[in-house]
Amino acid sequence: MPRGFRLAAATGLHQGDRPYQQDQVALLSHPRVPGCVLAVVADGMGGRSGGRKASDQVLLTAQQLFARFSPDRDTPQELLRRLVEDAHTVIKLTAAASEQEPHSTLAAFLLTPDGRGAAVHAGDSRIYQFRKGRLVRRTRDHSYVEVLIERGELAEDQAMLHPQANILVGCLGMRSTPPPLDVHTLEELGPGDALLACSDGLWHYFTPEELGAVVAEQSPREAVQLLVDEARRRARGTGDNLSVAIVRLDPLPRHTPQA
Repeated sequence: MPRGFRLAAATGLHQGDRPYQQDQVALLSHPRVPGCVLAVVADGMGGRSGGRKASDQVLLTAQQLFARFSPDRDTPQELLRRLVEDAHTVIKLTAAASEQEPHSTLAAFLLTPDGRGAAVHAGDSRIYQFRKGRLVRRTRDHSYVEVLIERGELAEDQAMLHPQANILVGCLGMRSTPPPLDVHTLEELGPGDALLACSDGLWHYFTPEELGAVVAEQSPREAVQLLVDEARRRARGTGDNLSVAIVRLDPLPRHTPQA
């Protein structure tokens, strides 16, 4: 890991007010490379068993690929691109074998010990990058309302009120279209930076400014608990499954010289 920061991280998962859980979240530490981590959020769709099968396949694929990942030989971008392609294929095969139509969103980011990083997403699960609490970037949803926003036909603060807000134009497992391959390079990461991946069951209830403030002011564990609890409160009994992963780059503690 580069000198100057250390990683602090936490994940959260809640069923919300749904009758079953289809979200999955994982924060994986590399089995051979200290300081190399992969965060994955997957929001499954397609009925009780179909959606959970899809999100399970995303996590299983991520675990298998990450176990073979070598920072000296491979790039984060290559692994994340492969994750999208392989998970998409496996979910389609699951659908053919079970006569269901499982799908899943994906939000994942990978950090290596030398400070390299990359992120990928598919569907409406998001990744936010903050710097000292301020938004640096967020992924753009593969959804119908996001298309309207990009065309200037809909304001962003009106998106979640749109009657077709839940329609996706891209995710994993779709038969009619290839999976989205939006891989982003995360550059110049350092102390004060934080990455947050989450499903729409969480981000639906917060502005980027609220998310950034909580991530900057609380430890990752405290931030996860606060965001989950507040999302549940704001949902007022109508909340979706929700999942979140936070990784923050904290400055190394200063050593006080001994007298």
